[in-house]
Amino acid sequence: MGDQPGDREESLVTCKSYDIPKTLVWEAWLRVKANQGAAGIDAETIERFEEKLAANLYKLWNRMCSGSYFPPPVKGVPIPKKSGGVRMLGIPTVADRVAQTAVKLWLEPRLDPIFHSDSYGYRPGKSALEAIAVTRRRCWDHDWVVEFDIRGLFDNLDHDLLLTALRKHCQEPWILLYVQRWLKAPMQNVEGQIQARDKGTPQGGVVSPILANLFLHYAFDLWVARHLPGVRFARYADDAVLHCKSRRQAEYVLERIRERFQACKLELHPGKTRIVYCKDINRTGENPDIQFTFLGYTFRPRKAVDKYGRVYVNFSPAVSRDALKAMRQTIRGWRLQLKNDKNLDDLSAMLGPILRGWQQYYGHFHGSELKSVWRRVNQGLIGWLMRKHKTLARHKTRAAETLRRMAQHQPSAFIHWSLGFMS
Repeated sequence: MGDQPGDREESLVTCKSYDIPKTLVWEAWLRVKANQGAAGIDAETIERFEEKLAANLYKLWNRMCSGSYFPPPVKGVPIPKKSGGVRMLGIPTVADRVAQTAVKLWLEPRLDPIFHSDSYGYRPGKSALEAIAVTRRRCWDHDWVVEFDIRGLFDNLDHDLLLTALRKHCQEPWILLYVQRWLKAPMQNVEGQIQARDKGTPQGGVVSPILANLFLHYAFDLWVARHLPGVRFARYADDAVLHCKSRRQAEYVLERIRERFQACKLELHPGKTRIVYCKDINRTGENPDIQFTFLGYTFRPRKAVDKYGRVYVNFSPAVSRDALKAMRQTIRGWRLQLKNDKNLDDLSAMLGPILRGWQQYYGHFHGSELKSVWRRVNQGLIGWLMRKHKTLARHKTRAAETLRRMAQHQPSAFIHWSLGFMS
């Protein structure tokens, strides 16, 4: 991991020694190893890095302490977006992930306490489900929602504004030095070309989420609290909703937010920003938009039953169509019918954790909406049985009955079996 051009000249200027505890770098390595992840531009994997662990960690710590550590370019990997197009993910090298994690471990306990209670993304003790629950409750109390998404947040963060915010809470020289270097680190695209960056922080960098949260703390969270008192919100990274009492207030709030982000050199995504009416049994007004999607859940009017058995319309969340489609596509990609060399325990071990994760997240509110996903899993398992057992080949009804008996005898094999979803 050689120095970049110009390293020698700059290291003469930054040769001051920094007191960075070895234990911090060791803890950072443990986090990186636990999280795994792909190799960066040097093609060095976690396993290869670990082969010379002591030497690699000492070299990294020594360079960071002397101020002579310069992050290599991040590896640009295009990731398809659900809405079309691609998002560039920046993959740091393993060594650089360790360095970034060390900075994150230092910064997080100092920055997180200042963040707003309604900022939920990338924070310890906070979750997307908590943001969904809060939003559901506030939709019952407020008739209108402003939904917005920031276009290319990680790609467009202004470096000067971000560093101004960081210096307000951090005077540690080595932290400021390396954050500046990471912000300036170029990206190497899939063709191997090096692209300089003068704004943004790579999505995929370990330190990027906390820096983005710090930026939006001042650009949005604190600004709303000061300038739009009484307007409640929930934000998860660049995705957020605000609750308003009237259409007029919602229009005012949206215009003010659009102006605020322009002042902070950010832009609202036009296709993901709208004013929504939370229509239910008591709110019978008209509006073109009566639903919105937040963190994989679609909020819209839904039939509900009260404790007396009466049917009414409630404004509530359930798994979104896009999330359902993505899960069903994943199941098709497993090609269960071709895994006839596997037994039920093998399939349970392979697929069980994924299915439990889907249930734990998307089944938290209106879990019955996942039935199309569970049906698709069962269809795949029926195909698996028909291929595995000659007596069931071309006998789908018999295979389905066999699967039903298996689910009754081993309900813990798959989460949806334990929930009684066998249709």
